[in-house]
Amino acid sequence: MLERFFGGQPAAVVTRLIVISIVVGVILTAIGISPFEIVDSVRRLVQRIYNMGFETVEWVFRYFWLGAIVVFPVWIASRLWSVYASEPESDAGKRRAARDSMADTPPPGGAA
Repeated sequence: MLERFFGGQPAAVVTRLIVISIVVGVILTAIGISPFEIVDSVRRLVQRIYNMGFETVEWVFRYFWLGAIVVFPVWIASRLWSVYASEPESDAGKRRAARDSMADTPPPGGAA
């Protein structure tokens, strides 16, 4: 079971990992990179990604408001237009006729 997990004899795999780690450590030291610099670089990378994420949210939010100032009034106007434009002519005519007939009738009680 351990051989399957390690991909070979556990002692041999651990020995290879130790040797490779020492070689990589020597190379990084020759280049002038310390473990603290790597940790600091990773921390800065995470901080930049974090900051970039919120800058992106702010950027998207600004463009949303800019577009919403135009899109929502146009949408409301189109919805109102479709409601009034799709109203059947017969219903509008009936309402108009009812309104006109009310204007022609005398008030109750016979006072003019």
